[in-house]
Amino acid sequence: MLIILLLFCAGAVFWYLRRPQYYPAEGELAVHIIDVGQGDCILVSAGRENMLIDCGEYSQAPAVRNYLERCGVSRLDCIVCTHPHSDHMGGMGYIIDHFKVGQVLVPHVDDSDIPSAVFYEKFLDAVSGKNVGISEVRAGDTFTVGDGRCTVIAPYADKYDNVNNYSVCIMLTHGRKSFLFTGDAEELSEQEMLLSGRLMHTDVYKAGHHGSSTSSSPAFLAAVSPEYAAISCGTANPYGHPDDDVVKRLNKYTGDIYRTDLNGTIVFISDGEEIKVYPERSGK
Repeated sequence: MLIILLLFCAGAVFWYLRRPQYYPAEGELAVHIIDVGQGDCILVSAGRENMLIDCGEYSQAPAVRNYLERCGVSRLDCIVCTHPHSDHMGGMGYIIDHFKVGQVLVPHVDDSDIPSAVFYEKFLDAVSGKNVGISEVRAGDTFTVGDGRCTVIAPYADKYDNVNNYSVCIMLTHGRKSFLFTGDAEELSEQEMLLSGRLMHTDVYKAGHHGSSTSSSPAFLAAVSPEYAAISCGTANPYGHPDDDVVKRLNKYTGDIYRTDLNGTIVFISDGEEIKVYPERSGK
């Protein structure tokens, strides 16, 4: 019995030392920009509710699962698949298979643009196999994560020439603070958001399309004018992300630019009045 107790205690200490360091306290909201290499994965936690926005490639799925479990996540109340590209939802079938899931939100995608790739078939199989509700969302829809309020501010159209522009874009507000997530939305979608009147200043902007030159247009950034920016991109990725000009444009508004290739996973904690930032590592 003593040996079992000692093993249990040792296991608890090991878990404690390996757990992600920052958790939201009562009344706080946490946004984790999870390092998945060249891809996107965001965990939002507040009031014991959890939302996952994308999950990266299939190869990253076990690491994402491990991270979520170390955060104490056993249920994902909401999963948002911003658009059907593998670097955003390649492992989503795996994630759905391994967690309790409340609902899955996706954009409407024209039939001609729905991929026939294996990752997407596994995603649909997982949703069907666990009888998870799946809903198409578009600009104007709202929902909550704990005491965080989410407003979908894109997409607008039913058909785009570029799949990136189907991206579900979300403005998340928590007290006086706000976060903006735009998937891979490019300049066309950014223009639609600008014309809608729903776009506003945001405290934290998760840069669109991994910091690519196709996104974070000058007019868009002028409207958003972020206090912090986070770029999700892989080390020495073949696309040259983030684009130097995009970084320069961001620097006009903030010197607090975090990158997963340099900083690893980045955690933002909001108490509704101020935001604290905890990068996994300092990076230049």
